[in-house]
Amino acid sequence: MTTPHLADLTTAAVGGPARHYVRAETEQAVVDAVAEADAAGRDVLVVGGGSNLITADAGYAGTVVHVASRGVQAVAEDAGGVLLEVQAGHSWDELVAQAVAEGLVGIEALSGIPGTTGATPVQNVGAYGQEVAQTVELVRVWDRHERRVREFAPAELAFAYRDSALKRSTVDGSPRHVVLAVRFRLARGADSAPVRYGELARRLGVEVGERAPLARVRETVLALRAGKGMVLDPADRDTYSTGSFFTNPILPAAALGDRLPADAPRFPVVDAAGNPLAGRVKLSAAWLIDHAGFGKGFGLPGTRNEVLDLDGAAVAGGRASLSTKHTLALTNRGDASAADLMALARTVRDGVASVYGVDLVAEPVIVGTGV
Repeated sequence: MTTPHLADLTTAAVGGPARHYVRAETEQAVVDAVAEADAAGRDVLVVGGGSNLITADAGYAGTVVHVASRGVQAVAEDAGGVLLEVQAGHSWDELVAQAVAEGLVGIEALSGIPGTTGATPVQNVGAYGQEVAQTVELVRVWDRHERRVREFAPAELAFAYRDSALKRSTVDGSPRHVVLAVRFRLARGADSAPVRYGELARRLGVEVGERAPLARVRETVLALRAGKGMVLDPADRDTYSTGSFFTNPILPAAALGDRLPADAPRFPVVDAAGNPLAGRVKLSAAWLIDHAGFGKGFGLPGTRNEVLDLDGAAVAGGRASLSTKHTLALTNRGDASAADLMALARTVRDGVASVYGVDLVAEPVIVGTGV
């Protein structure tokens, strides 16, 4: 098999060759590939859909295990709903589409998110008021330290905003716990879970906390994401990205100081169960980026940051830019390198810090290069 470049396996389309590459299409194949690489003393990088990954232009010197297992199975059903077990390599959006078609409630607002199911509990993927933490029942993993299959219950996963125990045990993109399958508990119904996101509620014509037909929620979320360049489209360079590059900063309310204007958006912070966390506030990374002078398309020829007196095209030669639809996405305009994307990321991060004193944190896994 020809050894692929990581650019061929990731949605940002950057990254050099993998020295060793294994495509694993079953749980056992995933375990065998990781165990063999560990036994040989090689570093391991696990890749699913590649939608949250940026690797260096020099490539990866270890083993890239491409998780391509597929399958969805109903393993139990009761009055509380259906328990679905999904293989780690199964397309996430295909799972959401199937759930909506079958009248299963709880992940409909997560429509259109690229990547594979196995990645969702690692990042505690969320959008439009839903997170997978709300429906994950169990995660089965290969523990590389103990060299055995283990199962994690939700409490053990310690979910937080775009975070989990699985993510915290990952070092330089190499996980201790390799996800093999995920179980989700979904309710049955014709209507969605209560809509918790204001923009989605407005588009649906409902109040926050009300429900809407499942299929309509999915269609509306897909339209919202497409309008922001967040649904993969080979013809649209705005979608050659890792999605939202920076997480929304969460800070102690007392630490905001006076550098943040009164009209800057502020949101309550809740835990995985939806309980408010006192004394914490979530800011909008997109607002901070935009108001620090980095407008949509910054990085393309002819763009400027007037606040900081920066020429956009000087950052990466026009090869990488902020999306023309959404300031949170860093995009490959056709021939960008990982170094180009990282140069843009550093410029935005440092610019926001200089204007507002807020440190933005990268959301994707970054391997072999730095922001």
